[in-house]
Amino acid sequence: MTIFTLRSVKKDFGIKEILKEATFSLDEGDKVGLIGTNGSGKSTLLKMIAGLEPIDGGDLWVNSGSKIVYLPQQPNLDENCTVLEQVFADCGEQMALVREYEEISHKLAHNSQDTDSLMSRLSQVTQKIESLEAWDVETNAKIILSQLGIEDFEAKIGDLSGGYRKRIALASGLLSEPDVLLMDEPTNHLDALSVEWLQSYLNRYQGALLLITHDRYFLDKVTNRIIEIDQGDIYQYAGNYAYFLEKKAEAEASEISSQKKHAGVLRRELEWLKRGPKARSTKQKARIDRIGEMREKEFKQAQGKVEITTANRRIGKKVIELNTIKKAYDERVLIKDFTYIFNPQDRVGIIGANGAGKSTLMNIITGRITPDSGTVEIGPTIHFGYFDQHSEDLLVNEDQRVIDYLKDVAELVKTSDGSVITASQMLERFLFPPNQQYAPIHKLSGGERRRLFLLQVLMSAPNVLILDEPTNDLDVQTLGVLEEYLEDFNGCVIVVSHDRYFLDRTVDTIFSLEEGGNIRQYPGNYSVYLDYKKADEDRAKEAEKEAQKKAEVKGKEQSKTEQKVKPSETRKLSFKEKYEYKELEEKIPKMETEKEELEQILYRNPPSDFAEMQTLTERLSQLIEEIDQSTERWLELAERES
Repeated sequence: MTIFTLRSVKKDFGIKEILKEATFSLDEGDKVGLIGTNGSGKSTLLKMIAGLEPIDGGDLWVNSGSKIVYLPQQPNLDENCTVLEQVFADCGEQMALVREYEEISHKLAHNSQDTDSLMSRLSQVTQKIESLEAWDVETNAKIILSQLGIEDFEAKIGDLSGGYRKRIALASGLLSEPDVLLMDEPTNHLDALSVEWLQSYLNRYQGALLLITHDRYFLDKVTNRIIEIDQGDIYQYAGNYAYFLEKKAEAEASEISSQKKHAGVLRRELEWLKRGPKARSTKQKARIDRIGEMREKEFKQAQGKVEITTANRRIGKKVIELNTIKKAYDERVLIKDFTYIFNPQDRVGIIGANGAGKSTLMNIITGRITPDSGTVEIGPTIHFGYFDQHSEDLLVNEDQRVIDYLKDVAELVKTSDGSVITASQMLERFLFPPNQQYAPIHKLSGGERRRLFLLQVLMSAPNVLILDEPTNDLDVQTLGVLEEYLEDFNGCVIVVSHDRYFLDRTVDTIFSLEEGGNIRQYPGNYSVYLDYKKADEDRAKEAEKEAQKKAEVKGKEQSKTEQKVKPSETRKLSFKEKYEYKELEEKIPKMETEKEELEQILYRNPPSDFAEMQTLTERLSQLIEEIDQSTERWLELAERES
């Protein structure tokens, strides 16, 4: 079944044509990744499908019976709700039934006079709950929230950070089980473990997906189709991200070959034309007309690519020295007695759960935060470039023009090859055409703002580059170029990121922030770190098995010892035990009779009322356990009585 279809859809914001003739459909079970450079219109397209942004032309058909849930980068939640209330808000009939069941049960428990009517309604509600499997809603909600790193289910939304709100919106969307999820950067603000869980969840998810993400591992594992927005046009690839890269390279090579072939033919034809052939015959006239058509033919220009070519700054031997630093907030220790000496060519990746203290460590290194104890020494030649995950500096004046924002750093830029270019030329290398350079910052998309902020940081020619969640909102093309830039960067790089692909490409040491403020160091990139962690887990499991075996052996030896020292003569029953023995002989048959009666009711004539059914079932289970225990005790006493 088709969920929605776009036919020749157009969108134009004046300074940029976002979509020209966009045409594609989404069917049941489709898992589609939407890619393109920042500002190409990915988020706008999701908003159009969700009905939040008007289309300028063409048609958008949506199946009226399909449920579509849109998860934006900045969700709008009710600040007065608790976490669970917000998550349940989109559960519709299921959660409403569970709440009604609880209300009726409460009334019955308080001796309401309208008992018959309430019991009848309770029976109806119970049947609906069972048919919709609504009993599992709350359990599933708590499981999903826990996997996304949220443990306080009664916390107020208004007290939570933007990252936690994003996760709550994500949990709400997953729990609502729509026909299609429109997801804009779902992995932002998630740690690596949460991303891996979400990846696994979406692989099992039965609905359709249309998602934007910079996480290339995630994109490769989750999607089965790629849609690329390139200069207003839509291109579709029937495979995952790896397949897209392969076919994209082939298409670009073919396009280049076609252009070269066309240029060669046109050159020969123009040479023929210059020789001045007499245009008398029909064939000669047709050939001249064909040359005119060839000269007018336009080829689509290759999609622009970010160029990072900034000047280098000398870095001395002394970079950053951390000596037994400690940082705590109230009683929670984030960093405890950490010592490390950074060298000029370090490539360090910092990982850990959200709230573990990653950004705190970065701020201590750069002097934004003072440690509670210990020292931080910075080398005399060090110049920091701090790519903050929030980019607050960029938002100081949203009415400032793009080019003026960059000129605040430098009007002329010396590139790595020694040439000098203007700020405007540097902006063009970062895919900001002239018409955008004189637009105010608030006209840029979120990803374009991040790209502009990155350019400003790099233009300052740092020799220690600190990247705090650099992959948030940057497109995959820009990330690829940034990764190549970091390979040749002459200085120290410190990265905080949950993006596994980016960490694999850019770092050779991992700092893992763990419980109690401990920071553990691992040599290698993120994949190597995972190998170390798996080896640690395997060793822990082996140690646990070994301890269990020793405990079992010790238990058997102790049992044998007890049997050896057991007296040969059996101790006779005391007066109290004789009374217990006689009481059990009378009690066990009564319990057996009650058990048979309950089984008759439950298996042959079960009650329609769910609450009564549950009570009887619990009593039967209790009886079976009591009969087993009483019988075992009776046998023990009977053996000694004889």
